Amino acid sequence: MKKVGVCEEEKRLSYFKFYEQPLAEIPQEKIDILNAGPADPKTGMGIEDKNLFLKGDIEGFCKTGYGVREDGTGFVCNTTYMPGVTSEMLDWWFPWHSVGSDLRYKIWDPEDHYFAKADRADYVCDPAVPMNQKTWDVNHYILEDIGMGPEYLKLCFKRPADFGYDESIIGTENCTSMVCAIGESSCAAAMTHKWHPYKDGVLFESRFWIGFKWEDGKIVRGLPEGAAIPEFVPKALFGHNIKEFSNLAAVLPKVYAQEKDIF
Repeated sequence: MKKVGVCEEEKRLSYFKFYEQPLAEIPQEKIDILNAGPADPKTGMGIEDKNLFLKGDIEGFCKTGYGVREDGTGFVCNTTYMPGVTSEMLDWWFPWHSVGSDLRYKIWDPEDHYFAKADRADYVCDPAVPMNQKTWDVNHYILEDIGMGPEYLKLCFKRPADFGYDESIIGTENCTSMVCAIGESSCAAAMTHKWHPYKDGVLFESRFWIGFKWEDGKIVRGLPEGAAIPEFVPKALFGHNIKEFSNLAAVLPKVYAQEKDIF
């Protein structure tokens, strides 16, 4: 697959080599899940149970896969083992790739990522702001292709408490840190990524609840009554997720070692 374009200025940047290298392979078991079809609708965790996800209390729920719940909303779940990655690296990655050159976002997935721009770059770059808070109330304006052609996306990151999460869970065994956002595009969705130590790296867990929007300071259903998300939407998002996070797991330790002091 062809990679997105880069300019001469990007080619001179110290991290251009991560764009040039081949993308990491997606584990075969995840490709098999993608091709096997949607998960049982009953296994899709409802967004009202999202604190169970933070706690790691997910027995009986889909852990890796995609589908459409009986209420018509979509779900995507993915778990990525990232050897050699630390929580600090991920706290750094999410704000770092949203400022500076577009190449920062491109190296995450050079075939599908065009740019990601934070609307509050001054806040993101402020050394007084703790690294794990640099996404709070920051919007990322993004162009990416999840398999249906390039599309603009506004990711509205939130403080976990404002998203409805119990912040006392953060910093515990199953959730060292996290980011959460509402995506505004052709299909609204709520998104959460959390991570915690596992073996010699971290376990990175993602959840998407498709068909939800932000309204009057809270997450609400964004679908008309009786409407349902088409199956191809969560399938495409799952396919993209397993691709981009497989590659991030491969490049992040080296990117962080090289660039961590150059925000």
